[in-house]
Amino acid sequence: MDKIDIKLLELLQKNGRMTISDLSSELALSRPSITERLHRLQESNIIEEFTTRVSLTGVGREILLIILVGGLKVSIAEFEKMAKETEEIIECHRVTGEVSYVIKAAVSNMNNMRLLIDRLIPYGQINTSTVLASPVPYRYILPIPEQN
Repeated sequence: MDKIDIKLLELLQKNGRMTISDLSSELALSRPSITERLHRLQESNIIEEFTTRVSLTGVGREILLIILVGGLKVSIAEFEKMAKETEEIIECHRVTGEVSYVIKAAVSNMNNMRLLIDRLIPYGQINTSTVLASPVPYRYILPIPEQN
């Protein structure tokens, strides 16, 4: 990846709806050149997908939770199947350390938070935190410059 690819990634993460023409103007490259770069970034799995970021509060999910799961009482496959099928879970990461999984979930109210926790209890030890604020709710992902 060169500096133009990095700038292309930055622009697309800021506005995924930028047209090839807009990108071409912004980067001072021809449209075929931009298209070729986009294809190359997709083929090399640097760009995984094009998607839309949705406001949790905008869709009625007012409460954001971080849930730590330790001491699994079921198989990893069973736990991960449940996580994939639970709509309130928006991220689930298997991690090292004292806990087995870190889950990010979003619910609409306290009752739905209770119901989610009740559903998780049979799977292991649950420790839930409610997010009060997110000073870094999302960060654009770019390569980290090498230190000399």
